[in-house]
This record gives sequence, C-alpha cells and structure tokens, in this order.
Amino acid sequence: MINDFGVVKIHLGELLDKSGMSKNKFCNLAQMQRSQVKNYCNNTVSRVDLETVARICAVLECDITDLLEYIPSKDK
Repeated sequence: MINDFGVVKIHLGELLDKSGMSKNKFCNLAQMQRSQVKNYCNNTVSRVDLETVARICAVLECDITDLLEYIPSKDK
C-alpha cells in the first residue's frame, strides 16, 4: 500500500562521492549530525526537512533534482 504512489530516492551518498568531500567536512558545512547524514545516505529518512535539503544543496552546489528522485510505482 505505501508504495502505491512510488518512492523518493535520496542521492546524497552518490553526490558526496562525486564531490570528493568527506562526510565529516560535509557534516560541519551543512550543520548536520553524522547520524543524520548516514540516514540520508542510506535512504532511511521518513520525513525530509526542507531546510536540511536547502543546506545540502547549498554545500554541494547541486540542484534539488540532483538530490531527490521520484520513482513511480510499477503497478500503475
């Protein structure tokens, strides 16, 4: 039922790898706790905070569409 509408994938891990920035440096610049970054990297965040998304995009100089991807349900 929950996936009837599709899912949103967070690409923070890929963006960090691409940038070459360490997670520690990113945590400091984005003012995020390491556990929070881990959850975003592992796509285990249930509620995405828009201020956090803005900080991530600002620090990594990326667009929101680089960070978040909507994957529609295959059942529709």
